[in-house]
Amino acid sequence: MSSDRASGSFLITSFKSNTYGWLVVFVMFLALSMVSVARASISLAMPSLEAEFGWQKSFITAVVSWSLLAMAFTSPLVGNLLDRFGARNILMVGLLTIAAALSLTSRIDSVWQILLVYSLLGGIGFGIVSKNVAGATISRHFHQDRGLAVGFANAGSTAGHIAILPIMAMILTAFGWRWGYLFLAAVCILLLPVVWFLIKPGADVVAAPRRGTERAGREAMIEDEVPDTLAGRLMRLFRNRTFLALLGSYTICGFTATGMIDTHFLPYAVSCGIPLVASATAYGVLAGFNMGGMALAGYLSDRVNRPRLLAVIYIMRGLSYVILLLVPVYDLNLIWVFAVVFGIFDYSTIPVTTSLVATHIGLRTIGLSLGVLAMFHAAGGAAGAFMGGVLYDAFQKYDFVWIAAISVAMIAGVLALTIREIRPTPDQSLPAPAAA
Repeated sequence: MSSDRASGSFLITSFKSNTYGWLVVFVMFLALSMVSVARASISLAMPSLEAEFGWQKSFITAVVSWSLLAMAFTSPLVGNLLDRFGARNILMVGLLTIAAALSLTSRIDSVWQILLVYSLLGGIGFGIVSKNVAGATISRHFHQDRGLAVGFANAGSTAGHIAILPIMAMILTAFGWRWGYLFLAAVCILLLPVVWFLIKPGADVVAAPRRGTERAGREAMIEDEVPDTLAGRLMRLFRNRTFLALLGSYTICGFTATGMIDTHFLPYAVSCGIPLVASATAYGVLAGFNMGGMALAGYLSDRVNRPRLLAVIYIMRGLSYVILLLVPVYDLNLIWVFAVVFGIFDYSTIPVTTSLVATHIGLRTIGLSLGVLAMFHAAGGAAGAFMGGVLYDAFQKYDFVWIAAISVAMIAGVLALTIREIRPTPDQSLPAPAAA
């Protein structure tokens, strides 16, 4: 390691050596910030929607669930299109779709309208401008510091809550929820020229490999010919043992994070006697530590054994649930300890998983690969949310919900350990994108 890196200036060194790649990271950071706020906006508008239309919380949360399903089905299709048409076209379409959905949401006055424009159209847009699209795009611009770059870009998902969501809250309070959605639509439109001028068309197309180049491993999909049909690419993915291990662990990632915590953390904290404001603040602390956890995991994924790192993340995430089991017994302040610990190991799976896909599956189909992973992650989240509700209804306490989370997180850790570490040498050619 150079003295610059040892002294902590490796970020400057990396930026100088790959300036355009870090500009792409910046664009993806902004895009994911916007999408995270658009997805979270429904929670801010919920009291207003209840008051104006008389809708129940169960219906409004169902609107969110349908948008997640739309995201899940969109992800692999968009990933396949990303491999063919490049990031700029995909992002432009996605931002325009989200802007249209948010603008139309500001005009709704019936049930079918919000299901059509927010759940369906918005869900498709959220699936287009997503973490897997960001990860796939960034991976094509980085050989060194790839994990760190992906981690920084995905930190935008949390940064948006900190920077943009409060502004929408102020607009909603002063002018109403409809103006809040128009504000978000305007922000999407303002991002369009940023994407147009900073993302170069075809810049994420990597040169084709030289014939005879040694592959990164037996399972790596770095070959001269890749099936140029969606069915063919999917067949190749599901025959790859490394991809199946990542698929299983990433599904559990959704189960234990999106499903268990995003859905059940606040109700659990309130059931323990913690005031709602304090509970929401603890959740905010959790989100803040997500940013640091992603950056740290990205940094480490470029420097240590990634399967072991991923296993440690899942195991530590599972063990963090033990803290929740202790909260009502010992000290309610332990909820803050959990927020910090879980926050570190929450989104930190993203840069490590993306880095493994890039080297073990290949860059030719990385968009499709991450899209399929995102679809199963969403499905795992849905299963976790449902299972948590079933277990709570059965036992009238959350203990068995957290025990289930601990159990499956350990399984994810074992799956990660089945992956063999492979790191291509710096002079090794990378695969070309899939043929159109």
